[in-house]
Amino acid sequence: MAQQDTTQVEVRKQKKEKPDYSSLPKNPRKASLLSAMLPGAGQVYNGKAWKVPIIYSGFMADIYFINFNNRRYQVFREALFAFDEGEPNGFPTLNRDALVRNVDYWRRNRDLTILLLGVIYALNIIDANVDAHLSGFDISDELSLSIEPSIDNFTAQNQQMGITFKLNFK
Repeated sequence: MAQQDTTQVEVRKQKKEKPDYSSLPKNPRKASLLSAMLPGAGQVYNGKAWKVPIIYSGFMADIYFINFNNRRYQVFREALFAFDEGEPNGFPTLNRDALVRNVDYWRRNRDLTILLLGVIYALNIIDANVDAHLSGFDISDELSLSIEPSIDNFTAQNQQMGITFKLNFK
């Protein structure tokens, strides 16, 4: 009877201990969904919070350039409309072709920076997904890559020097 009581106590102690989940790989789907809902949240989930300022810096810089290119586009667009109506504009030395080229240039730049915003958003999600996939990758000391010089003899008179990459699995 005393033996049953001690085994029951041991079983209860084992149930109370919480398992360590830190060594388990992260869920890529969860990381992707978190980054899609809030950019950078997937990186925080993966334990790479240092990437969040980089992501938001990219967003802020791109939004700045979208605004800059749009303002320049609007200025040249208004100047083109004023030129077509025969009114004075802010660029008296430019003819109609030059104004059209500037309008097209700044519109194209604005549109490309808008596309870049989408690319930054997509890269945020892709980074979270790939990082979660690689979280369970073995990076122990048993894996090693060494770079060594090599000399190969093809014939008695011909030697070739190079670099050898050796991947060792222990």
